[in-house]
Amino acid sequence: MYLYHFGIRELPFTLTPNTSYFFGLPSHNEAMQVLLTALKTGEGFIKVTGEVGTGKTLICRKLLNEIPDFFVTAYVPNPMLAPTELRRAVANELGVELSTDCDQQEFTQKIQQRLIDIHQQQKSAVLIIDEAQALPTESIEALRLMTNLETESRKLLQVVLFGQPELDEKLALPELRQLRQRITFSYSLALMDTDQVYQYVRHRTNVAGYRGGDLFNRQCCELLYRASGGTPRVVNVLAHKALMLAYGEGKNVVEPEHVAAASADTEAARTVSTQWWQNPRGQWAIIAAAVLTLAVIVSVWNMGAAL
Repeated sequence: MYLYHFGIRELPFTLTPNTSYFFGLPSHNEAMQVLLTALKTGEGFIKVTGEVGTGKTLICRKLLNEIPDFFVTAYVPNPMLAPTELRRAVANELGVELSTDCDQQEFTQKIQQRLIDIHQQQKSAVLIIDEAQALPTESIEALRLMTNLETESRKLLQVVLFGQPELDEKLALPELRQLRQRITFSYSLALMDTDQVYQYVRHRTNVAGYRGGDLFNRQCCELLYRASGGTPRVVNVLAHKALMLAYGEGKNVVEPEHVAAASADTEAARTVSTQWWQNPRGQWAIIAAAVLTLAVIVSVWNMGAAL
């Protein structure tokens, strides 16, 4: 592999949501601030949505790592569960034992007692669900019923939902309007722009141990942006492939043609061309054409004014 060749100790562009590589994109930082603020104020439902590959699971894990100690967390990463299965998953995360033939009444009683115990310890319970768009409609309703447990001043269970835009479509269903009304904070993750892609790539290579100049110059990062649309996961795929191609050719840095070749080999990416970067005459031709067009417009404008 290319680690020794480029002088790095680990792969910088894996798809595993490793919080040690958290970059702190503006969108990600804002999402974290929304989450922590909403949780501290005791709100019932909080929702974070984003397209595939925008970093939802990374933020979810970052939240689990950094949430203050006075929160007791329950984490459900795979919510494609029927209501009974979801109740058992939540109970297990909160340390509640249920009988094999547990019904809604037993679940409610035991969960309520556990939440009351947590509240009496001056703590708050938080249920965090990743990939929430996979929740069946019936399970979403069961989730709403869980949050009915409350004291006179505070919800005993707060819920954070991370999901793709399909989650919003599901919550728009008439039968889920009661839960939709309980969502007090929501945030939608944005994609990266060109400069953010450049900073993001630099950050990940530095965290991986690289100490030289830019492995990906700004021309390469512009191509990464155009090919990925600013989606972090696709940037990772392209950057990893580009590094492999550069290594295969014995290059010390990634060149634009490596990114272009990676884009052509990646289904989730747009195929990009290096022509703009490799042909200075083409650049000047476009600039000259733009200047000429502007001159013609100004000339026509002046002639019209003279008449």
